[in-house]
Amino acid sequence: MENSDAVFALGALAQDTRLDVFRRLVQAGPEGLPAGQIAEQLGVPAATLSFHLTQLRQAGLITFRREGRSLIYAAEYATMNALLAYLTENCCAGSAAAGTTACFTEFRKG
Repeated sequence: MENSDAVFALGALAQDTRLDVFRRLVQAGPEGLPAGQIAEQLGVPAATLSFHLTQLRQAGLITFRREGRSLIYAAEYATMNALLAYLTENCCAGSAAAGTTACFTEFRKG
């Protein structure tokens, strides 16, 4: 992942509603959720949700498909994993032996 892509994705997630939407879609799994269900679960008006979904889609963090008259949104796991890899690639000076969990444990202690 390029630096500019990471900044764009992190910027998209740096807003409460978008972060809530993304987390809800990650929890939903690859089958995703209809926009109406997301709006209902989060208590977000449809117009507001549409704006936030567009931001997440432009950042490559979610995808959508049409099923009849519904739009089904799903997390884009490849982008999510690329962002996580980008953020942790230099963890513990890049030591593969240390592992990401060990790195996060050390970070929390510090």
